[in-house]
Amino acid sequence: QLQASGGGLVQAGGSLRLSCASSGRASSRITMAWFRQAPGKEREFVAANWRSGSNTYYTDSVKGRFTISRDNTKNTVFLQMNSLKPEDTAVYYCAADERLILSSLRQAASYDYWGQGTEVTVSS
Repeated sequence: QLQASGGGLVQAGGSLRLSCASSGRASSRITMAWFRQAPGKEREFVAANWRSGSNTYYTDSVKGRFTISRDNTKNTVFLQMNSLKPEDTAVYYCAADERLILSSLRQAASYDYWGQGTEVTVSS
């Protein structure tokens, strides 16, 4: 199970830090990621940490503003979000999977495990 937290209401330019704790067993093969879904839109990829290593991937719109990190000892992934914009408003979901391949990293359908979502609202 994945448990996401840390969402809230913030003004544009502000910061939030999301956390996602996994109650599953730790594995170096698990990729953990963040997706988001704005009202009326499809769920989109935000960032991912590939197989508990140092390789990270971001969607272009958050590069330089968001940072994904991971504490493998606690099976937890974080998303530090800085310089938030109103267009970042969405429900943020964490996801995990042990078997996905790199080429499918950005596809929501590739992930078997999902957290419940945490809402982020950025006011202008």
